[in-house]
Amino acid sequence: MSEQIDKSAGWVTFDPELKIVDCTVRDGGLINAHQFENGFFKKVYDTCVESGIDYMEVGYKADKKLFSTKDNGPWKFSTEEDIRREVGENDSNLKLCVMADAGRTNLDDLLPRKESVLDMIRVATYVHQLPAALEIVKDAKQKGYEVALNLMAVSTVPDFELDHALDVIKEVPEVDVLYVVDSYGSLYYEQIDDLISRYKKTGKMLGIHAHNNQQLAYANTIYAAINGVKLLDTTMMGMGRGAGNCATELMVGFLKNPKFNLRPILKFVQETMLPMSQEMDWGYSVPYMVTGHYNEHPRSAIALRGGDRKDDYLGFYDEIASP
Repeated sequence: MSEQIDKSAGWVTFDPELKIVDCTVRDGGLINAHQFENGFFKKVYDTCVESGIDYMEVGYKADKKLFSTKDNGPWKFSTEEDIRREVGENDSNLKLCVMADAGRTNLDDLLPRKESVLDMIRVATYVHQLPAALEIVKDAKQKGYEVALNLMAVSTVPDFELDHALDVIKEVPEVDVLYVVDSYGSLYYEQIDDLISRYKKTGKMLGIHAHNNQQLAYANTIYAAINGVKLLDTTMMGMGRGAGNCATELMVGFLKNPKFNLRPILKFVQETMLPMSQEMDWGYSVPYMVTGHYNEHPRSAIALRGGDRKDDYLGFYDEIASP
């Protein structure tokens, strides 16, 4: 698709290069330390396959020397054995990916692509960790994977630092996809537009991962798609840390490409996600709005929502807004 021809939503919905990356297990698992009930992963996988989703993120590749296997479920570590137990050889069109955090991943845990059912490694990093992140990027590419790089918390990074990082990334051919990430759910479309313009200068394919603190995850993801971003991160019913993410069902409904089928997603949301949402806390609420407005990590709002004053909106606002 050429942006010079038409950037309208009607045209974008039929762009064959647009891909949905469902992150329900990985991002949603931040709510419950990836301790899902047995069968949940397979239900997400089957739903992604039936609905024509392009990628499913299975979880993290966290170093077991740094994170307890007692305190975290299997998708914090996403071993080959655990993945294959759920998907076999993944005899489907769905591609599988995993997130490797800079400074929290052991390269020895990344098998050669020919020995793994995974297709893509997504490397998450803060700008100051970029050298360490690029070690993972290069290792993953050498092992045969598609590689994405997610720059986190860029809303807090000075322009000159971000531009320098982008100059470095431009010279790294191993990066296949570069992600615009709204870590704190603080960005508006004008800021998303500015980031897209800067990221495009690297020559990389772009992706977007948006959080819903200001109820803009869906709108910002649509805006990114219309303006040339190709990989769109979503989660079922928006499940994710704090305010959550762009909902998979919303994006599939918007992208009227016939390769997608909304019905299996709605069935899964109704039968599985809705009951979970009544037991776990995620999605838009005023405390997450406040941290989004103030461009702050949502950890304070998460703590509030997990305590005995979860709906003390005014008190929380006064705490965050005070000098």
